[in-house]
Amino acid sequence: MNTAIKKAIKQHNLPGLSVTIINKNQLAYHQVFGVANADTKEPLNKQSMFEGASLSKPIFAYFVMKMVENDVIELDKPLHEYLPHPGISPESLEDYKSITARMVLAHQTGFPNHANNQPIKLAFKPGTDFMYSGEAYQYLAAVIGIKLGVGFKEGLNQLFQKEVTQPLNMPHTTFIWDDYLENHKVFGHDNQGHPTQNKPGEGRWSGKTFNAFSSVHSEAAEFSKFIIAMLKKEGLSEQSFTEMLKLQTEFKDDNLMKLETGQVGWGLGFAQKPTKNGMMHLHTGNNHDFQAYAMFVPEQEYGLVLFTNCGSMLPFIKEISKTLGEQF
Repeated sequence: MNTAIKKAIKQHNLPGLSVTIINKNQLAYHQVFGVANADTKEPLNKQSMFEGASLSKPIFAYFVMKMVENDVIELDKPLHEYLPHPGISPESLEDYKSITARMVLAHQTGFPNHANNQPIKLAFKPGTDFMYSGEAYQYLAAVIGIKLGVGFKEGLNQLFQKEVTQPLNMPHTTFIWDDYLENHKVFGHDNQGHPTQNKPGEGRWSGKTFNAFSSVHSEAAEFSKFIIAMLKKEGLSEQSFTEMLKLQTEFKDDNLMKLETGQVGWGLGFAQKPTKNGMMHLHTGNNHDFQAYAMFVPEQEYGLVLFTNCGSMLPFIKEISKTLGEQF
């Protein structure tokens, strides 16, 4: 295993990698390779922390289902009844009122991925099509945070940790900057392999906001505990797992992801792809200088989690798939 991974790392110039393999619903392999910073050559260790980027979305979806079970929100109640969105374009005001938490988690809202402080004009009537949207996830985070009076900064992160990471024994996984990240976060790297940054800063994430779509920080062994919980159906009711894992949004035949990857749609939080071993539930994370990936196949009791500090994750996955079998 180490030989195949080292070969793929070298072939695709990954500065660093944290990777786990889950087999029979338990952690079977965990290793780190490479450096935290290509200039200083500081080696990675098993405490090294990475940006999870959009791996934020599936673990946030798990948190949302906790909120549904705790009667904080309803999965199918229009979100505007909890908190009207202040940035909807006038021509979309009526349609947006039908948007629910289910539509957000399954990317059925018609929101753009990011609104960039522009009025939000819906691309389609909510519930009728697919459009990947981090903006919609952040609206849902605001609904929960405002309803509970914790906002969407440190207070929401504390609630997330109480409901998700503490029960799953993920002590360092966080959406908000903290002292542990200050001491353990690795550097990202650009396409030339040069270190970019490892701290919040001007023009980037501030470190203070709970970005439900992008700001989770973790490493492979910790994040695997969430994937194992998905495999073993721990922490939520059977009904909640049924909702998360069933096909909520079915891609149209001309959907690019369907054509390019074979993915057929989305559950609540994860994309879905049929394989010979059963349905693969997967999600990528891409902050460019950090990329991450998680997948699991319940029928196979199998999963893979990896975090990289560069933008070469997908070629790496394709390379290791030659040894491990289809991983994406």
